Amino acid sequence: MDRPSDAARVLDLTRSRPPTLGAGRLICVDGPAGSGKTTLAAGLGAPVIHMDELIEGWTGLRTVDAQLDGLLRPHTTGQPGSYRRYDWHAGAYAETVAVPPVPLLVLEGVGAGSLVVADLVTVLVWIEAPRDVRMARGIERDGDAFAPYWETWAAEEAEEFVRNRTRERADLRFRT
Repeated sequence: MDRPSDAARVLDLTRSRPPTLGAGRLICVDGPAGSGKTTLAAGLGAPVIHMDELIEGWTGLRTVDAQLDGLLRPHTTGQPGSYRRYDWHAGAYAETVAVPPVPLLVLEGVGAGSLVVADLVTVLVWIEAPRDVRMARGIERDGDAFAPYWETWAAEEAEEFVRNRTRERADLRFRT
């Protein structure tokens, strides 16, 4: 996967579509853990909200939709949205983060392609990679703290992707 040209493809498609988030546009980058979502999102040159900050721990994917709604719906009327940041070390929600409307916002991470906010998405991107590659990346990124949760997380995210038909709905698909 060539990140610069992939980012250009995402941005070109996004610019070719009308705003969906009030006056702004929303790019959602979703896919399994360790597939390369964060790397692509960082190359888009826009503010990035990481789903890791919205999800309540290793089993919180099923409850993240309310966070997405409160973050994104206010933008449709030009108002700031907000979310409660989850502190993974404390195992609890921390402060509330305000997110002002911007011309382009990127939502990155597992669950970004939720059907709850599908009407607000300008471009949905799916990224995938072989399981062994993703596992190695996850361990490298998060250390041994990630290893005991890998199987539980993999099952949670697989259910999320089926429930939301994320891969099937994606406007662009990349494999790393």
